[in-house]
Amino acid sequence: MKFYHLSRSKARITVMVTDLALLRLLQLVSPGLPIGMYSYSQGFERAVDDGWLTNAADTGDWIGGLMDTCLTRIDLPILTRLYDAWQCGNIEKVEFWTRTLIACRETAELRAEDRHTGQALARLLDSLAVADMQAWIRKPEATLATIFGFAAVNWGIPRRETAIGYLWSWLENQVVCAVKLVPLGQAAGQRLLTDLAGKVPVLVDEALSLSDDDIGGSAFGLALASSRHEMQYSRLFRS
Repeated sequence: MKFYHLSRSKARITVMVTDLALLRLLQLVSPGLPIGMYSYSQGFERAVDDGWLTNAADTGDWIGGLMDTCLTRIDLPILTRLYDAWQCGNIEKVEFWTRTLIACRETAELRAEDRHTGQALARLLDSLAVADMQAWIRKPEATLATIFGFAAVNWGIPRRETAIGYLWSWLENQVVCAVKLVPLGQAAGQRLLTDLAGKVPVLVDEALSLSDDDIGGSAFGLALASSRHEMQYSRLFRS
């Protein structure tokens, strides 16, 4: 009888940990997370200003294309390697994959976004008494994926769910940009989220299957739009 009660108690603990990890993931991907993601459009603003994106169909093609070529081929596989490195306590690997991710950013704007949001997340985690984040608050090599991976490991969020959450957070931010800039209505934005979210599990599985040598890629349109956005006279989003 004692064994039965012990088993039920253990089962409850497991469920509680899983639920807490899910809540921590929702906290990490929330638009309310104070790291400034809402202030960046990743070239989207310039693409709209130049007339490349004028409706929901154009927007869906743009965002979906970046999910396929950039997030799946670069961000997500590197995020999972950062996750593994943090889990093993291998700081050398953390720094290696962080530098690799920075090297894949083709404009000053994209590198600045990564640095600012990564440092902001490190600052937030430090204020929440999460250990080992102090050194990353002003570290030039900090990226959002680096600190996101650390937070996921620290909070017990599983590896695959970490990648799903990261991609969802990026997708939601891009759709919010589209609603403001194209502009799209709220319902059109939700339709975009519904359609593109269907690709997320498949793309995450593809990203997880890539070898180190398969990591990399480039989206010329993103690089061009981002570099032009750096010089855009009037804009809503940071560069």
